[in-house]
Amino acid sequence: MSYEPETLPPDFAEAFNRARTRFGRLGAPVLFFSTTESTNDVASALAASSDPGSNASNASNAGAVVIADAQTAGRGRRGRTWFSPPGSGLYVSVVLDPGGARREPERALALLTLAAGVALAEAVHRATGLAPDIKWPNDLLIGRRKLAGILAEGIASGPVDEALSTSRVTRVVLGYGINVAATAYPPELSDRATSLESELGRSVDRAALCAETIASMAARYDDLLAGRFDAILDAWHARASGSRGAHVRWETPEGGQSGTTAGVDDMGALLVRVGARVERLVAGEIVWI
Repeated sequence: MSYEPETLPPDFAEAFNRARTRFGRLGAPVLFFSTTESTNDVASALAASSDPGSNASNASNAGAVVIADAQTAGRGRRGRTWFSPPGSGLYVSVVLDPGGARREPERALALLTLAAGVALAEAVHRATGLAPDIKWPNDLLIGRRKLAGILAEGIASGPVDEALSTSRVTRVVLGYGINVAATAYPPELSDRATSLESELGRSVDRAALCAETIASMAARYDDLLAGRFDAILDAWHARASGSRGAHVRWETPEGGQSGTTAGVDDMGALLVRVGARVERLVAGEIVWI
């Protein structure tokens, strides 16, 4: 894939300069596009073009951030389209290397999406005062309506939450989309989606919010690499009200199942109590009743 990044808009450049000291391992480089097909595709091409066998600190392009004002082929989990009109949301992808964790790299990989959900919820709270709820595994909600989503893809190995082997995943592209204005989603989704400006009744500074998401992501990425897994899980549970006591259903090859959520385990799998047993769900479509 060929791509020609553009100059970061002045408001984004100013916000990034103010927050740069909090970006840690992230933000080198930052690539901006007024329009691209998918930020995840650009970030994946960037990561795939690097040398994973090199000892250079930037050999895997870990820390690179790709931002678009609009996407023509944005996507979410399970092949869904992520509506990405210009000037309406945040569309960001980051190249990460959870396999470089000091201990238990497989666990760091497994908890990456949960850590990202915590980071985005914290960023939204700090930037706007709103406190989104996290729905397993990777959505942010206000009430029962979706505010943001996360898609993690392992380089040459498919979705991380469906392929949790570090032998197959060395680098990860983590993309996220946040609805800032109501125009970030089609009108027919208004009963299932929401935006920051709809909830707040005022405009939101996208540049400042974007800088805050990168800073928050950097802090939680540091937790992963340092093996501070309990800090991530505690923060996730504190913001995931439906992780315990909610009624859910899902499909299996044997038919439909239903039960009551009982938290997540040390690897981020959703625990669901079904009668006297507890099911461990790693991936799949969960319907919250």
